[in-house]
Amino acid sequence: MNDSENKVPGEIFKAYDIRGIVDKTITLATVEKIGHAIGSEARARQLKSIAVGRDGRLSGLSLSGALAKGIMKSGINVLDVGMVATPMLYYAAHERCDYSGVMVTGSHNPPEYNGFKIVLGGETLAAETIQGLRRRIENNDLITAGEVGQRTELDYSNSYLERIVNDVRLDRPMKIVVDCGNGVAGAFAPALYKKLGCEVIELFSTVDGTFPNHHPDPSVPENLRDVIQTLAATDAEIGLAFDGDGDRLGIVTKKGVIIYPDRLLMLFAADVLSRNPGGKIIFDVKCTRNLAPWIEQHGGVPIMWKTGHSLIKAKLKETQALLAGEMSGHFFIKERWYGFDDALYAGARLLELLSHVEDINVVLNSLPDSINTPELQIKVAEGENHTLIAALQQNADFSRAQQVIMIDGLRVEYADGFGLARASNTTPVVVLRFEADNDAALARIQQDFRDNIQRVKPDAVLPF
Repeated sequence: MNDSENKVPGEIFKAYDIRGIVDKTITLATVEKIGHAIGSEARARQLKSIAVGRDGRLSGLSLSGALAKGIMKSGINVLDVGMVATPMLYYAAHERCDYSGVMVTGSHNPPEYNGFKIVLGGETLAAETIQGLRRRIENNDLITAGEVGQRTELDYSNSYLERIVNDVRLDRPMKIVVDCGNGVAGAFAPALYKKLGCEVIELFSTVDGTFPNHHPDPSVPENLRDVIQTLAATDAEIGLAFDGDGDRLGIVTKKGVIIYPDRLLMLFAADVLSRNPGGKIIFDVKCTRNLAPWIEQHGGVPIMWKTGHSLIKAKLKETQALLAGEMSGHFFIKERWYGFDDALYAGARLLELLSHVEDINVVLNSLPDSINTPELQIKVAEGENHTLIAALQQNADFSRAQQVIMIDGLRVEYADGFGLARASNTTPVVVLRFEADNDAALARIQQDFRDNIQRVKPDAVLPF
């Protein structure tokens, strides 16, 4: 390769994965190089095979083919599990490939995007290890084997579904709404919950990479409107919604109340800790301040950590925690399961929990809650979000606060609430979130952030 052939778009190598626009920054030639780099890294780690799967995006088949071609150049065998949800790829990787796999998915990005989530030998590549793949390509540090790897096709979906059905038991049949937003979960989630004994009202189960009904991102309330309407019009008890690749979960009650993931994590934590006193529970910096005391009250050890599925998984592995969750809807259940983020399994565990009670609304509505804002964003130039957060960490004056936590941006704790400002690792925005005991406290905390942000960036357009 000459220098021009070694070039790949640096901006596609993100903090948690590789992601870009198909036929622009994600081309077949670039993807083959990425595969060659992943295969070379696998060889360096003395791995022999990698599972490859794809979600329902239109570009998935061609991109997974180019990826496999690159991987096999390095002499690594490819287990092609076809179109699957991301947790199903992780499952196949765990069972057959020394927990090594690549999922071709654009996650919650628009249809023109696609990308790769990568795990090698149980390590989810993130940050520096993602950049390491880019450097391998640019430095031509690629292993080309004398004998290319072999590609095998295998449908792992039935094995995955049966594994869940053998683990989860519902005390009674439940009627549920399942909205897959035309994402890949539609091919599997309704079937799973029917196997568990549920009556399922399906919304948008047909896999369609154009996402014709609504975008498959359950963290956006607007995308849950169809679930809310269906719950109101039927006798279903609860609604489940999935993102495009099946690793994030959204929940809606019969009355149309969204149970946000940090509150749902309370329910999972209480259940897991009832069998495992002293267990560690991880949550990201966006989560409610009600969560840590809840975990402690139920005999657990709360651990706050950085946002990002790759970073949470690394912390889970490091701490041997039993459970983790993110505000985005990723749930990582290690007790009875594998510890990777799996929305289909999390949904099954939730239904198991709720099937123990007659009125699930009492359970869900009794979870501690506070006044809070949705995720707010300050849009800035590319890279400026990290600069702004660094300036805040150095110069901000939060002297009225009890504590400033800087593991991921600034989470500022007050006696009656908290405020968060952190740099997104996927888009050029500063993410903000606020929570308080009452409206007056919320306004005061927001004003404190407003003053500090405007001090370091007077022209910032604030969304609050």
